[in-house]
Amino acid sequence: MQDSQLLRYSRQIQLPGIDVAGQERLLAARVLIVGLGGLGSPISMYLASSGVGHLVLSDPDRVDLSNLQRQIVHDSARIGEAKVASAKRTLEALNPEIQVTALERRLENAELIDEVARADVVVDATDNFTSRFALNDACVRTRTPLVSGAAIRMEGQVSVFRLDQPDSPCYGCLYPNLGELEERCSETGVLGSVVGIIGSIEATETIKVLLELGDVICGRVLLLDARTMEWRTLQLRKDPACPVCASPGRAEQRAHA
Repeated sequence: MQDSQLLRYSRQIQLPGIDVAGQERLLAARVLIVGLGGLGSPISMYLASSGVGHLVLSDPDRVDLSNLQRQIVHDSARIGEAKVASAKRTLEALNPEIQVTALERRLENAELIDEVARADVVVDATDNFTSRFALNDACVRTRTPLVSGAAIRMEGQVSVFRLDQPDSPCYGCLYPNLGELEERCSETGVLGSVVGIIGSIEATETIKVLLELGDVICGRVLLLDARTMEWRTLQLRKDPACPVCASPGRAEQRAHA
């Protein structure tokens, strides 16, 4: 690394388990972030500032005034701009040494499989079950680690699915794909700082997966109730009857549907 890089990343290079070798692994890493809203904002900013070398951003939406209460990667001057373009500008200003690829569309079918397969880690920062199930299916098929988070009102949750490991549960082991109605923050509200907390944890877990550092939240679901500022941890085991990870062929069929 160059002297400027050693200085830029010096505070995390000092950490046990990272050092120069770990920083070089981050610089060589490729992470796919799906969703550049309340969760994707802190995730992308922390991964960019930490020196993850290539961030691929996917989101079909544009910046709206109502987004700015929590989507800190955007600002008032970006209203009407594509979220991925806005985020790319912010991230490149934050760390001009990294590469940022902006995909102004929803990833589907073969393109979704291709982008997931090329990533070292996929980060789910979406706000709907349809996208979460599709990402999970693609990650199961390609054996790509998936970091997943969600937040609504004053509640949030985070988990990591090490789909590169045979004993890891998947998102389908946690939530069956029943097509039920889901709540969205546009309808029920969300506290901006709560998505910041959950997004920061997702970024941390992503870095830990990339570096094989510490214990990631795999086989567990971390739950936050910000009203009482209480955390709970649920144990999550691989479901032998899961229609996704117990039958990877079915995940492949859905990914191409």
